[in-house]
Amino acid sequence: MPRNFGRFCMMLGIGLSMFVGGCGPISFTVGSGPSGKPIRPTTVIRETGYFDSTRIAVIDVKGLISNSSPVGFLSRGENPVSLLHHKLEAARRDHAVKAVILRLNTPGGTVTASDAMYREVKRFKAKSGKPVVAMMQDVAASGGYYLSCAADRIVAYPTTVTASIGVIMQLVSVKRGLGMIGVDPVAITSGPNKAAGSPLDELKEEHKKLMRRMVNDFYGRFREVVRKGRSRIPKEHFDRLTDGRVVTGAEAKQYGLVDELGDIYTAFAVAKKLAKVKRADLVVYRRGTAPGSSPYAKAPVGRGGNHVGTQINLAQINLGDGLGIGDGTATFMYLWRPSVE
Repeated sequence: MPRNFGRFCMMLGIGLSMFVGGCGPISFTVGSGPSGKPIRPTTVIRETGYFDSTRIAVIDVKGLISNSSPVGFLSRGENPVSLLHHKLEAARRDHAVKAVILRLNTPGGTVTASDAMYREVKRFKAKSGKPVVAMMQDVAASGGYYLSCAADRIVAYPTTVTASIGVIMQLVSVKRGLGMIGVDPVAITSGPNKAAGSPLDELKEEHKKLMRRMVNDFYGRFREVVRKGRSRIPKEHFDRLTDGRVVTGAEAKQYGLVDELGDIYTAFAVAKKLAKVKRADLVVYRRGTAPGSSPYAKAPVGRGGNHVGTQINLAQINLGDGLGIGDGTATFMYLWRPSVE
């Protein structure tokens, strides 16, 4: 590489850092995106001695749960389902890891991605024999709660927002608006239901019935996952708690939706008890270089646990999370998506 080009890159980095210095966290990287970096454990609490390597691993699930790579400005993040798979595999292969804490901060996401993550956790437990503790943070709702049901124990803050057990499919029709400006969309289909849910057509009653049937099917699956994973929920309260409402962590504990109220230290203690170890190091699995050495230290995240804020690379500029959900297509969601009227 010519010497002048290297000097140019260095000056460009310094100039850009001065330009965006007040905009948020900055990272400079050379090479591939986050998925190309190895997953490494960072010790955040040390309890063991030099000759003891017993570990409890923290795996973060943050942002929208989607089986696609989140897209930012001139960048693409890592598929959240794939990232969870890789981290669980790292925890399974690491014989020093005796249990996993699944740290959740997510409003949920698509039906299939939520189920895929749930299955990944169940498969990890079956293959490794290692217990899993779900640790709910600000939000672990809908698909986030679905995923929590794969854990052996659930810990939440009293202020956590959780539950939202239900399904939503949000559809929008722009046909009338297009008609007002003289646009008449026409679709040629192979059958009367092929264009059901198209934003270019009005949703007919028979199409609503088709969509409702699918929503009810996915909702039934969600309730069954909750019923199997959370047997402590009183039968007389089950229907009310699974009607789509959100509850606080304190109320969730009262009705058996979670097992314990506390924080990461509580989850750490529960994980050690399940793993039958008295002392262990708490490690956090992350891609690449770790941002800190406390159990609360973490990089700013967007959908799928990817770095956001102001990230400047020699090959990309990522100014934050993109708009929209997933890839912008209509889909069935296990998602808490409150609206403001």
